[in-house]
Amino acid sequence: MTYTPPTTAGLAVESYTSLAQTGRIASPSGQLRRVMPLMRKYEVAHLTPSLQIHEDTVSAPALPAFEDAFAAFGRGAIVQTENGPTAIEDLLPGDRVMTTQYGLQTLLWRGVMTISPNAQTSRPHMNTMTRITTDALGYGRPAPDLVLGPAARILHKSPAARVLTGQDAALVPARDFIDGSQLIELRPVATVSCFQLGFVRHCTIMVNGIEVETLHPGPAHALGLRGDLQHQFMAMFPHISRFADFVTLVAPRVNREDLELVSAA
Repeated sequence: MTYTPPTTAGLAVESYTSLAQTGRIASPSGQLRRVMPLMRKYEVAHLTPSLQIHEDTVSAPALPAFEDAFAAFGRGAIVQTENGPTAIEDLLPGDRVMTTQYGLQTLLWRGVMTISPNAQTSRPHMNTMTRITTDALGYGRPAPDLVLGPAARILHKSPAARVLTGQDAALVPARDFIDGSQLIELRPVATVSCFQLGFVRHCTIMVNGIEVETLHPGPAHALGLRGDLQHQFMAMFPHISRFADFVTLVAPRVNREDLELVSAA
């Protein structure tokens, strides 16, 4: 296995003077003009067909579809691998990682995004992390404390999930469980890295005793990407030939609020 070092070191957030999120604003003449979106740098590493590791840093829009595909795991999260427990930041494509549904699977893709405390963003929560304290969700869940990124979803089992989705468990945003006591919102004072992992199939992995989902952007129609943006998005995932290769989610995605409404009914 050959390792190709990145061409650009580090991550940063590039910002523009306009914060318009619609893509258009009025010029002094009153006519609409295009506005460049906020941009962010993403680090992408993938396993090539020749079993080489290729790593690069690319600049792409700071849109929900892009950010949510990267911001899942905080540095220090412990993942079970063929060679034993491994910190998320030490994983590389080609490593064999234990998944909940399919046993050991080869890691094909790893993405990294930086959370910057002063970064301009249309979604303020993207500058935060979520700390789940030891035993917050049950004995050994997690152990030790686990820090997740703003887009992380955890597998949550409840009777309400069965009523709402027809399945015993659903994927719920980790930040939905923030209570200020055992689950705490963190606002980093310096830049921190978020990670995500991609396999041949969507799955969950056990991280510090909690099942957290891996890469899946969701249905294509929900991303709101067209034309060049859609092509740019797919270029972030060189291990995938076409969008249809993102197969079915292992569990439905819901918000905690929806589960609580069902429970209260």
